Amino acid sequence: MSSTPTRTLSRRLTLTLTATVAALTLVLASGCAVTRGQESVGAYVDDTAITTAVKARYIDNREVDASSISVETLHGTVMLSGFAKSVNERVVAERLAMQVGGVKAVRNEIAVRP
Repeated sequence: MSSTPTRTLSRRLTLTLTATVAALTLVLASGCAVTRGQESVGAYVDDTAITTAVKARYIDNREVDASSISVETLHGTVMLSGFAKSVNERVVAERLAMQVGGVKAVRNEIAVRP
């Protein structure tokens, strides 16, 4: 069953809104504390938004098991870890992460589990 253009747009808007709300919630829950050696609250918010956007892309993609891959971002560098079922899944996960705005680099430490 294929999605209509309106349904696809609605899904993307929902994912974007969810990512934004999640990023804001994390900032507010932390009391706007700067952590992990971040230079500013703005950098922390940017990194949180990148992490959330990468995870949202994984959830939206059928080739990547979002629950098996951990995503962390520091100063625009995304660190991927966890397990993939194939080399293709590992490559797709890295490619999706690189496509997110604000990503400067991706360190892919995903292990392929046979």
